[in-house]
Amino acid sequence: MPVTPFQDRVCRLLASNRAPDSYLAGGTALHAAPNSRRFSNDVDYFHDSIARVAEAFAADRALLESHGYAVTVEVQQPGHIRARVAAGGDDTRLEWAHDSSWRFLPVLRDEVVGFVLHPIDLALNKVLALAGRDEPRDLLDVIDAHDRILPLGALVWAAAGKDPGFSPTSLLELLKRRGTHRPEDFARLRLTQPVDLVALKQAWRAALDEAEQFIASRPASETGCLYYAPSQATFVMPGEGVPSDAMPHYGRPGGIWPQPARAG
Repeated sequence: MPVTPFQDRVCRLLASNRAPDSYLAGGTALHAAPNSRRFSNDVDYFHDSIARVAEAFAADRALLESHGYAVTVEVQQPGHIRARVAAGGDDTRLEWAHDSSWRFLPVLRDEVVGFVLHPIDLALNKVLALAGRDEPRDLLDVIDAHDRILPLGALVWAAAGKDPGFSPTSLLELLKRRGTHRPEDFARLRLTQPVDLVALKQAWRAALDEAEQFIASRPASETGCLYYAPSQATFVMPGEGVPSDAMPHYGRPGGIWPQPARAG
């Protein structure tokens, strides 16, 4: 698991304070897979209200300090708190932030960290982050999500539902401008393996081309949805070789599990 031993101890300690409206998200949650390429520099906890951010931070700070951790606040404002947590010569950054409760799926209960944002919503957040900033870490994360979670086309299509300010086409056009990085850009990241820039570029172009074809094939009336295939009990990107029963799945506050289609 690509989290540091220190981050792992902190997350395990704070798991008891997590709830469906105070959950692990961001890079740490996304990289909790054995084959992830990078370590996250911080631990992010998202909350469904600004008031909940302050409440969760107070509870987490008290728990950390009671176990010998030093908590140094770096940023504190309504809806966003950032602190450095240290003990025994190790440290990491923690952030408590407000995020919209609108999501495609409910948060998941996790035995280790308490509650965590669903991988699909994590991937969608990364797609939207990459559209807004040209960061090498976001590019790696989106390519990994394309390989592990859902193809890029399905993520872009659904991301337009998470942020209605985008259409799938406008979002894809922004993503096409990303991915021009040099070796020194990746040298600043904590990676589990070296990055092959040629292979990375090829994978990114292939994902973009596939996404463009998929977006052009979908009806505008279904913009902003995921597709769920009941026959396989999984989310898919409709196309050749994909079950024909794939049906639209839309988000809502708090998220919702796919509902079986009812007979007419």
